[in-house]
Order: sequence, then structure tokens, then C-alpha cells
Amino acid sequence: MTGSRKKTGLVFFPAFDWAISATHPEREERLLYTQDQVFEEGLLDLDNIVEFKPGLATIEDINRIHICVPDANRVITQSHLISAGGAITAAEKVMEKEVDNAFALVRPPGHHAMRIVHGARGFCNINIEAIMIEYIRRRYGHRKIAIVDTDCHHGDGTQDIFWHDPDTLFISVHQDGRTLYPGSGFSDEFGGPNALGATINIPLPPHTSDEGFLFVLDNLILPILDEFKPDLVINSAGQDNHYSDPITNMSFSAQGYATLNDRLSPDIAVLEGGYSIESALPYVNVGIILAMAGIDYSHVTEPDYNPEATRQTAQTSRYIEQQVAAISDLWKTRATRRDALVKGKEYLRRSRSIFYDTDMISEQQEETVRICNECGGLITIRSEASTGNRIFAVIVPGRGCPVCRHKGEEIFEETGTGSYHHVYFQDRDRDLFLVK
Repeated sequence: MTGSRKKTGLVFFPAFDWAISATHPEREERLLYTQDQVFEEGLLDLDNIVEFKPGLATIEDINRIHICVPDANRVITQSHLISAGGAITAAEKVMEKEVDNAFALVRPPGHHAMRIVHGARGFCNINIEAIMIEYIRRRYGHRKIAIVDTDCHHGDGTQDIFWHDPDTLFISVHQDGRTLYPGSGFSDEFGGPNALGATINIPLPPHTSDEGFLFVLDNLILPILDEFKPDLVINSAGQDNHYSDPITNMSFSAQGYATLNDRLSPDIAVLEGGYSIESALPYVNVGIILAMAGIDYSHVTEPDYNPEATRQTAQTSRYIEQQVAAISDLWKTRATRRDALVKGKEYLRRSRSIFYDTDMISEQQEETVRICNECGGLITIRSEASTGNRIFAVIVPGRGCPVCRHKGEEIFEETGTGSYHHVYFQDRDRDLFLVK
């Protein structure tokens, strides 16, 4: 439960001026109790734990990853810019080698925010991890990046954003979508045609405990990471798998979270969900901080923790073992599956209905991707929301090949606004965002 000491950066932003409602689970107290616990434990008195103030993300940072309708200023507040800026600050401190790793304890969260943004979904307006990742690539050069999302809810927004990106491995371990919002994240959601296998979903049954989560980590997540060989590992650190969380049904403990982070050893962790404000978050966050800093965390435990009460059943254990074996097979056969999927095709399309539960907006979306062996593929999206907004977007992927870029530029030039309120062009490599 101890490792070599590491210098760990912390970034706090409770967002005092942002709340969905005064009594909503996603409120500022989520971080205030953690801050109190960190101070009481004297963690900031340790020479290898350092606090940094959050920076401020820009509209350009948002436009690098999102298509906000009609524009970014209409779907965010200042708190969203600081939350994303806090994640960026954590990344900068790691990339500049001021610290070995960093934990951004910020809100509002972001992992349900998709590429197209008509409003808020699952308490999320913009995807702070995705914004941070593209900032890293823009400022420090291309990196292969792995995101391990340990929030109890499937990270459907992050999945959507990186669905076609072969250089971003997205792994989400979460409560089975048949039993919890957003109702997605099944193992056959495996990535786009040019990035098949770069999305890994691990749905777990309700009441999975430390034993099940750590089995998945050791027997599936870590072996896949070893093979993918990312330059950076990001933990999308949702803490609502805790046994006391009021809106989920899992049985993870503070010790389990700390052990997971110890073994995962992320370069950057970014807070996502977790709504057991007094009973879980202070203990879970302290455990994660100690694990990241290489300090003994064996004493961190919740006052009411009872390992017998949270132990998973033998049936649950068998089910998880079967899931791990099946998903391992998917991963090992991804190249063959990709060949079969794209054979004889120039483009693939998918149509989706997306619901913005926080803002009560419905969206119909049709996405087309060009089959490409050189890059993630040119993407076009037609989107119409119940707000009346109808848009068309052309997206040239990161490290886009000349053919995909040229075709994208042609389509943008040829597409008029007669049928749409706005037409967008996004080119990540050239950091170009155009609207007509």
C-alpha cells in the first residue's frame, strides 16, 4: 500500500456560483468536505503534495473539441471555463515536470458532454477531459493517450468524442447500462471503423465490490494498457461507485479506490461524479491523493465501512470473470473485426437519438465517417434538436491525412446554410474553427 514517493499536484475548484439547484446532488459541497478533510489530514503540509490554482480555459479550447450550438458562449458559464481550466492546469504541471502527477478536483463535471452540444446532459455541458487532452496535443505535440473512466455512469460523451480516434484509448468501467443512466456502455460499443478497439466498455452488475473492480483492473485494463503503450494515462475519476452513493448501486470502498489508483498510476486524474458528499467523497479523495503521492493509505477508511456488508456474491464474481474473458477476446480480434466491418465500404453512417436530460432537449443526429487507413477519417454530422436548431458539421480529425482534409474542405465550401442554421468546420491539426 505504499510506493516510491511522487510529487503530486492538486487543483481545487468547488464552483461556488454554479449549481443546477440548491439541493441537487451535483453541488459545491461535493468538494468542500474533501477540502476540509485534506486540510484536517495535513496533506498540504507534506512537501510532495502541492496545491495549484486553476487557470481559465478559452473559447478556442472548447471549439477545438466541441461543436456548441449555436456557439460556446450560449452553453457555458464562467465556472465551466474554470473547471476545464483546472484540468488544463493539472496537465500543464505534469507536462512541464513540475510534478509527477496531478489531480484536478473540480466541478462542473464533463464526461457526458458529447462532440455536438445543444445543452447539458448528465450535469455536463462541456467535456473537461477532452478539452484538456486536445490542449495537451496542441501545446506539447501529439501524444497517445489512454483514458480510464471509473465513474459509475458510462462516459458516453468521452466515448462519442474519441469514437473515431485510434490514438486515444477510452476504457469505461461502470454499472451496467440496463440498470443506470445513460443506458449505454455495452461491450459491443467498440469504436468507429477506423479506431475499432480503441473504445473498451466494461459494464458491471450492481453491487460489484472492491474484489470485482480490482479483478477487472488486473486482468483486463492493465494488460490492454500494456499493449496500447500510451504516453499518458488519464483517470476520469468518478467516485459514485461507492457503496454509500445515493444515486447508484455499487459497493466500492475508499480502500478500493486508493488501491485502484495505486495500481493504475495515472498521470492525471480529473474528478467526475460522486454524490455521497459526507460519507464517501472525503475518504475516497484522500485515499486517491495518498496513492498518487506514493504515501501509505492503509489507514483511510469510512467510519461505517463493513467489508462483509459490501462483499459481492459468488454469482457476481463469475459473471465478471465471464465479461473479462469476452472483452479480452474482442480486444485480441479487433483487427479481424475491423477488416470485416469496412470491407468494400467508402463511408459508414450511424443515426442516433440523443437526450439532454438536464435541459430536456432531444436531438436527432446522423454521422458519416470516411473509411481511411491513414487517419481517424473525415467526419460529417447532421444534427437537429427540439430547440429548432439544425446544423451541419465537418470535422477533420487529429493527424488527418491529406485526402480527408481536402474532402472536408470541399464539403464545407459546397455546403450552404439554406437547409441549416449554421455550418461548422473543425480542423484540430490546424487549430481551425469556422462557422457560416
